Amino acid sequence: MDIRRRELIAGAAALLASPAVLPAEASLRRAARDACIFASPQVEIANVRTRLLASGVPAGRFVSRPTLSTPASRSVTTPNNDTLYAQAFIDLSKGPASLSLPALGGRYASLALMDMYSNNFAVLGTRTTGDDAGEFQLVGPAHQGQADAIRSPTPWVWALVRVLVDGPQDLDKAFAVTSGFVVKAAPSTTPAPGVARDAPWADYLKAVNALLLENPALATDRAALRRIAPLGLGLAGFDPARFDAAAATEIAAGLAEARAFVRLPPAGTRMQGGWSSQPADIGNFFQDYETRARVALRLLAALPMAEAMYLGALSPEGRHLFDGDGTWQLSFPKDRLPPVDSFWSLTMYEATPAGQFFLAPNAINRYAIGDRTPGLARNADGSLDIWVSRADPGGARSANWLPAPGTGPFSMILRAYLPRPQLLSGAYLPPPFVKI
Repeated sequence: MDIRRRELIAGAAALLASPAVLPAEASLRRAARDACIFASPQVEIANVRTRLLASGVPAGRFVSRPTLSTPASRSVTTPNNDTLYAQAFIDLSKGPASLSLPALGGRYASLALMDMYSNNFAVLGTRTTGDDAGEFQLVGPAHQGQADAIRSPTPWVWALVRVLVDGPQDLDKAFAVTSGFVVKAAPSTTPAPGVARDAPWADYLKAVNALLLENPALATDRAALRRIAPLGLGLAGFDPARFDAAAATEIAAGLAEARAFVRLPPAGTRMQGGWSSQPADIGNFFQDYETRARVALRLLAALPMAEAMYLGALSPEGRHLFDGDGTWQLSFPKDRLPPVDSFWSLTMYEATPAGQFFLAPNAINRYAIGDRTPGLARNADGSLDIWVSRADPGGARSANWLPAPGTGPFSMILRAYLPRPQLLSGAYLPPPFVKI
């Protein structure tokens, strides 16, 4: 047992024994609500890990996808259709791992290293380490020495590679770069299992408890641990049976409140000029647990703003969801396209009842439109119109058509990779959608 795990168990035991937090004197409903919000990112990431390992991919090995995301890509919410992905789960509890990055050849690529709470503690690649090949050492929180190594806050790491694809003819070359990301790590321990986000309270909290023991919270999370201490989470002997029927009812109610809460847009989201922009702390949340939980549901694995910005389109009524059978126009004036040092794209998603977003089938298999879309037609004055509708708008508009799902509500996200200062500061906003 490493030092941080011993500290977590000892600290949780002390908190639970404190008169200030005994279950009889504290709100179990509020504790359950806070626990669910605190643990939501771990649950979401653990579910991704469980599915990946169950598919036969062992921990400590990258698996690369040779094609862009499609409507069948449903393992992680809001996938992009611009980059190839590779991912690995790395267990550092048995020792360090080494990471090898290939030469990028001028192509945008990033390797996001996330702890099990969804924070990007390092992003390697175009912006930070450059275009050349490189070798890096990755160590866990309890590892001694190696001052120049990249240190993960949690023993388990989710490593996610994104490599830009410049059109269908570029897939093979992009995949060759993606396949050049390599990890070497010691054999892993058996990971804690995932759990359905709407599982019964006892099953859910058992899984949360196992995840907290596997990847202990940081010292700076101590106040949050005190709030959830009445539940006894973080203890090796966690036992839901110690709660009577009345207590179980309160706990279940607290989880229900949290599950409804995390489906709301993240706090700190700026809504202006027909667009919403993500909270400034996206990708590195510190103690902003509520934003972290909401982002985990709808934008799991989101990058920090310096790497990418995610702008959500607002309907003419100011909603994140569009509906109906009309046609919407997005018109960029000449020289007013999104200011980026890499690329931008607008991706279409269908909204699910669970509050997540995925690509939807359409007649032309176009799921995103942007600065690399072949055949886009500019207007005579140099401006660019994008047309969004369920049916082909016809004529000259077809070349610039982003198909909406055949039925149901939908959402659109404009991604801007390596955004320039005017985007980061909010000085630039895309024009709003107008319903025709």
